[in-house]
Amino acid sequence: MIVKTKKFALDKKHYIKKAFAGQLEKVKLWFLVPAAIAVLGLVLNFTGVYKNWWILITAIIGAILFAAFWYLQFYAATQMDQNKQMFDKFAYEVDSRQILVKLNAKEGGVIKWDMVKSAEKDKTGFYLHMGRGQFLHFRNDVFNSEHDQKLFESILRRKNLLPA
Repeated sequence: MIVKTKKFALDKKHYIKKAFAGQLEKVKLWFLVPAAIAVLGLVLNFTGVYKNWWILITAIIGAILFAAFWYLQFYAATQMDQNKQMFDKFAYEVDSRQILVKLNAKEGGVIKWDMVKSAEKDKTGFYLHMGRGQFLHFRNDVFNSEHDQKLFESILRRKNLLPA
């Protein structure tokens, strides 16, 4: 069976939000470093060993700059010409062999299932993750029927991308 979707595009704001949140989830342990430095600065300041606020301020600014760096990376990806096609409108045909990306009736491309590293389902739809900041978002409203949506989910389960 083939699941055919309506033609849709990935929203740039949604892309930035999801990619940034996913990256912060992966690097959340790095925020322990500035947190530990901030606690050290507070302890040293309030015990009177070293009365200065620069340690705390530096730790906070470092954490903010780290998060801003990743946010700007994903924001810049939406502005670059080579990433323009990520946000174009495509129709998809999904089966157990491949994902066919169709620009129109004659032009398109193929995404093999081995390129998809993981998948997740939430209330907005399905995400197929292919790399850092690379994913497809199949919203619930892009499927032609509820049957297509359930078939898409069963294909993901058979590919072991979603838990059974």
